[in-house]
Amino acid sequence: MANSKRTLFLKRRLRVRNKLRKVNGTKLRLSVHRSNKNISAQVIDDVNGVTLASASSMEKDLGVVGKNNIEAAAKVGAAIAERATKAGVSEAYFDRGGFLFHGKVKALAEAAREGGLKV
Repeated sequence: MANSKRTLFLKRRLRVRNKLRKVNGTKLRLSVHRSNKNISAQVIDDVNGVTLASASSMEKDLGVVGKNNIEAAAKVGAAIAERATKAGVSEAYFDRGGFLFHGKVKALAEAAREGGLKV
């Protein structure tokens, strides 16, 4: 029987997360979540269980409220890079979750790299 989209998504998410667990220890994690309407990112310290910086397309100061397109993802990526450097973070592992590294997720990662965050 064929797997559903949700099952495939969960398998991809676990595969990505397990790869990060094997190499993680010193670096932080840049986690991305994409819904149908918005995109968000946060820098997480898994050792202490703390979120150090976050950005979302729902924030009014980014000027992309309610939009979920590549331009909004790029603004969120730039914002997370700026907030992470303010928090003293220079590099992090990119946790795309179960989302494919294409389109909005890729735009967010590239904007974070351009903003000075090593991802």
